[in-house]
Amino acid sequence: MKFVGAHVSASGGVENAPLNAMKIGAKAFALFTKNQRQWVAKPLTQESIDAFKKNLEKSGIAPKHVLPHDSYLINLGHPEIEKLEKSREAFIDELVRCEQLGLDKLNFHPGSHLVKIPKKDPEYEEKLIEAELHCLDVIAASMNLAIASTKNSKVKLVIENTAGQGSNLGYKFEHLAHIIDKIEDKSRVGVCIDTCHMFTAGYDIRTKEVYDETWKSFDRIVGREYLMGMHINDSKPKLGSRVDRHASLGQGEIGWDAFRFIMNDSRMDDIPLILETIDESLWPEEIKALYALQEK
Repeated sequence: MKFVGAHVSASGGVENAPLNAMKIGAKAFALFTKNQRQWVAKPLTQESIDAFKKNLEKSGIAPKHVLPHDSYLINLGHPEIEKLEKSREAFIDELVRCEQLGLDKLNFHPGSHLVKIPKKDPEYEEKLIEAELHCLDVIAASMNLAIASTKNSKVKLVIENTAGQGSNLGYKFEHLAHIIDKIEDKSRVGVCIDTCHMFTAGYDIRTKEVYDETWKSFDRIVGREYLMGMHINDSKPKLGSRVDRHASLGQGEIGWDAFRFIMNDSRMDDIPLILETIDESLWPEEIKALYALQEK
């Protein structure tokens, strides 16, 4: 069974997110548990926590189908120690918030190396690989630290693949595998695949043949057991462009066939399938359209 929803607003308090999900006919949803553009936020009040749980129960959406996202400011691979520590502290706070709300996942972008290497440099490729590998190791160390700091928690750290824009890492399946390989407690780690990011990173899913080939690669390199959520988005940029710009479903370069494959793929059962498409007013229609793609 598929559980489709969208990244809904938590404006006015996290307790409003389940109500906003209900309004669009969602069976899953994502949210920010704090302002994603601020480093520090007030702790969640017990009143807000209780209201969130009450509204979540009212919505009929299971906690396992909620996919919170951390702040965009966080960079678990930051090359500067002070900023890295700030990111790590903020990330641990995000994990604690998820635990308080009774949720079992935290979705996040792995990080960026931020190293500027002139393409004219004769050792450009070697230096880039070195910067990426070092950053991936720092990200894994940050995750291990966060897991150790929340050792009694069951919240899984769900790494999102990226488009590879700028110095963002996680756009290759090998990046995700490298990080997971270095995580000490693998029961606390998972992956969220964004279809737009996947496509612009160079993984085609537009025909059944390439869709199957891409997922075979994921299974071989990362492991299907780590797939714990998806972001369902069309893409404005073309295949392999390494640019992160989402489009409404059927209005981008990916097209409807890929989403039909997903909605009829039993391997995507029982995980949150979250729309992050650009026109929120279309979300109720997009949710219905996705379910309509399911073959009887």
